[in-house]
Amino acid sequence: MASTIWKGYITFGLISIPVRLFAAARTDRISFNMLHEVCSTRIKQQLYCPTCERVVERSEIVKGYEAEKNSYVLVTDEDLKKVAPESSGSMEIIEFVQLSEIDPLFFETSYYATPEEPGRRAYQLLLETMQKTGYAAIAKIAMHQREYTVVIRPREDGLTLHTIYYANEVRAIPEYGQTKNTEVKAQEIQLAEQLVKSLAAPFDPEKYEDAYQKRVSEMLEAKQAGKSVKETKTKKLAPVIDLMAALQKSLNQSGAEKKPAGRTSHAASGSRKRRAAGG
Repeated sequence: MASTIWKGYITFGLISIPVRLFAAARTDRISFNMLHEVCSTRIKQQLYCPTCERVVERSEIVKGYEAEKNSYVLVTDEDLKKVAPESSGSMEIIEFVQLSEIDPLFFETSYYATPEEPGRRAYQLLLETMQKTGYAAIAKIAMHQREYTVVIRPREDGLTLHTIYYANEVRAIPEYGQTKNTEVKAQEIQLAEQLVKSLAAPFDPEKYEDAYQKRVSEMLEAKQAGKSVKETKTKKLAPVIDLMAALQKSLNQSGAEKKPAGRTSHAASGSRKRRAAGG
C-alpha cells in the first residue's frame, strides 16, 4: 500500500475537504554503491569534525545557519515548530487560474490527492466544478519543513497536486531567447512545418522508455554471465550548414519511416491476387 505523504484539509471558502497526498511519480533508476577497489567492500561514510579531529555520531549533530563567515546561529527542531506556517495542517485555496496560463517550467513534484470518507461529496463537488469551468486552484501547503505553493487540477476523475517553484527560484540565463533577430526564410519554415506534421502523433507515455537504463541492465547481466559488453555506437553530429537540404532530406526519411510495413498499393495487391488465381 502506498504511504501517505501528507494528511490534512483542502479549504475552499467555508468548505473543508479531508484528504491524503500520495506521490504520483518517482524516478526508477539503477543505482550503484561505492566500493573499496582493493577488496570490493562497500564504503561507509562518516561525519568528521576537523576541530575535534574525530568522527562524530549523528546524535551529536545540530542545525546551524551561517550568519557570517564561520559564525553560526544554532537552530533546534523546537525553534522551527514555533515558526511553522499556518498551512501545516491545511491547504487553503487562494485563487483559481486557467491551467494554460501556468508555464510548465514552474512545476516541481506531483501528488495524488484522495478524499477521506467524510469529505467525498465535497471532494467530488470541487472536482466536477473545476472540470466544468476549466480552472486550476492555487493553494499553500507546508511539507518537509517548507511551505509550498501548489497547483491543484482535475485529472482522470481525481485531483492532482503539483508543487511549483517560486519566481525567485526560476533561473534567468542571459543567453536564452536571444535568437529572435536571426533571419529564417519562409520556405525553410514551410518545410519545417511539413517535417513537424510528418512526425506528429498523439501523446502516449507508454511508447517511451529509458534506453540508457535498459542498456545498463543488459550490461550488468552480461558481466554477471561473464560475457563481453557490447559498445553502443554514437552518432557524430555537426552544425547544419544548408538548412533547406537538411530539411528536405529529413522529410524524405520521415516519409519512408512512416510507411507501415507490409502495406502495398491496390494495383500491386490486385496483380498478386490475379497471379495466385492463375489469371
